[in-house]
Amino acid sequence: MTRTAVALVLCLAPSLLLAQNAAPKVPDGVAYEPDIVFGKGGDVELALDIARPEKLDKPAPCVVFIHGGGWQGGNRKVHTPHVLEFAKRGFVSATIQYRLVPKAVFPAQVEDVKCAIRYLRANAEKHQLNPDKIGAVGFSAGAHLSMLLGTMDEKDGLEGSGGHADQSSKVQAVVAFFGPTDLAADFPTTPVDVPSLIHKFLSGTREEKPDNYKAASPITYVDKDDAPTLIYHGMKDRLVPFAQAEKMAEVMHQAGMAGRVELMLGADHGWGEPELKRTTEGTAAFFAEHLK
Repeated sequence: MTRTAVALVLCLAPSLLLAQNAAPKVPDGVAYEPDIVFGKGGDVELALDIARPEKLDKPAPCVVFIHGGGWQGGNRKVHTPHVLEFAKRGFVSATIQYRLVPKAVFPAQVEDVKCAIRYLRANAEKHQLNPDKIGAVGFSAGAHLSMLLGTMDEKDGLEGSGGHADQSSKVQAVVAFFGPTDLAADFPTTPVDVPSLIHKFLSGTREEKPDNYKAASPITYVDKDDAPTLIYHGMKDRLVPFAQAEKMAEVMHQAGMAGRVELMLGADHGWGEPELKRTTEGTAAFFAEHLK
């Protein structure tokens, strides 16, 4: 299997690549705490894993990782290496759970990631993070959810009732890897039937549920005061056309929202080295610029 193919599988079903019950190797100088319950989605307890530098003399900015998987698969544990790496770089970093299709459909996933951000703000002192400096990074469906965290305001709703209602769920910076931005647009049916994934997520077709398609699309909420956003997208993406990134860029430009879009020549729905290292470094640099 090629590195690009591995990245494609990672975005669709990251749990397939995990070693079951494998304990992570925590780097020196990093404190790691897994399986923290941050709220409830319906009757489901939701958990996150968090890492931070062991020695902090002041609250650190926080980066939250959101896994992909077409809203119906994946596992937060796939990002354990990333939260440990970002803790080494001076961030408090978390990877979060959200409910999955078909047991839960829109807006459950949005409500759950919003709940995680509210929890982190409410427990900022405990976790030694700066509640005014929280970023979100996601991949595929996780990128979609990350962009909603950066664009939605309290007035837009979908907060849910998972807990800490007095806290804001909006983040201050976003990095989105190949995520959909307009769910009412056309998507390919091969090698994965993406329209079918979206139908299941939104409980119907765009003709049947137009309000859901609008409410679930990050482009719906863009304005000039939204979180600065960096989007990476492959121009040979077989699942989410790069036109999705171009559309978001145009809407961001028109609104005067800060950020940029980087189109990856020849890249599919994920990529390997050396671009993987470069985009990881770019992610860290973007969060350092906007959160530190």
